[in-house]
Amino acid sequence: MAVALTSLSHGAGCGCKLGAAEIGPLLARIAPPGHPDVVVGFDTSDDAGVYRVRDDLALVQSADFFTPIVDDPFDFGRIAAANAFSDIYAMGATPVSALNLVAFSLRDLGEDVLVEILRGGAAVAAAAGAAILGGHSIEDAEPKYGMAVTGVAHPEEVITNSGARAGDALVLTKPLGAGAVSTAVKRGLSGAPLSSAVEVMTTLNAEAAAAARAARVSAMTDVTGFGLLGHLRELALASGVAAEIRAADVPAIEGVRELLAEAGEAAVAGGSRRNRAHAQGFSSFAAGVAEHDRWLVCDAMTSGGLLAAVAPARADRLPGWVIGRLVDGPPGEIEVQ
Repeated sequence: MAVALTSLSHGAGCGCKLGAAEIGPLLARIAPPGHPDVVVGFDTSDDAGVYRVRDDLALVQSADFFTPIVDDPFDFGRIAAANAFSDIYAMGATPVSALNLVAFSLRDLGEDVLVEILRGGAAVAAAAGAAILGGHSIEDAEPKYGMAVTGVAHPEEVITNSGARAGDALVLTKPLGAGAVSTAVKRGLSGAPLSSAVEVMTTLNAEAAAAARAARVSAMTDVTGFGLLGHLRELALASGVAAEIRAADVPAIEGVRELLAEAGEAAVAGGSRRNRAHAQGFSSFAAGVAEHDRWLVCDAMTSGGLLAAVAPARADRLPGWVIGRLVDGPPGEIEVQ
């Protein structure tokens, strides 16, 4: 009998990330060696690092891996790969190559499961037009999979999370709620829209990134494990602005709002709890914002959409939902209305 992959994980997908409240102070203690060709490092919590190779070419690099968020190994591979490629798209770059990152127990799970995970990753890489050049694996009773991805861009055309301006509209290109769905499935709750969540998580952000470049967005990031509020906080803080979000306009995977309203905290992932606790330090909620919407904007999303800041007149050029705007105010502060 096949083992349910999610039964082996302590946290599902991007929900297993170290919390933003913990990782930020830790990174602040590290002084990376300076280099004149580093265009983007990790000082602004951007999605990928950018290194200038020559005046017209930069490498955009990121790595992402996590524990199973679904039981199907092929889908797990697809979701993990799409999530890894998302960091490259969030920088406005084109992915060109990837390395597999594998933690797995062949003895406990067998070769076929790993083959299916890698097949899923390969399918997404092929759809992205990127080559898989190899990878690295270790023995681990808790499975983990992801990729280190390299992209290319012109150094002057990289989209960072630090260029947003007050007055920009905020556009989100995928609905939220994968954290709630995976938690509900793992806990045996009824009504979790798993197939819809898998479709969202396996969709590459390639088309959204192309539209963002054409719309000349001022800043961009993707929404994953730190939730909408956590990743918006990074963008707003790096750009020196505040933000306003309209909770009713935030898109959810079909059925997720109902799931959160009916199941309550039973459908809330551990990562989402950490996100909400962290958000208390920089966010405020209007009295009328429903409890399920408060959890939704903190949902520990896996392979989420792009969050772009763009001039309001060009917001309709992006595929997605206008969920708020950036305003003058204390950098990184967010008001949820």
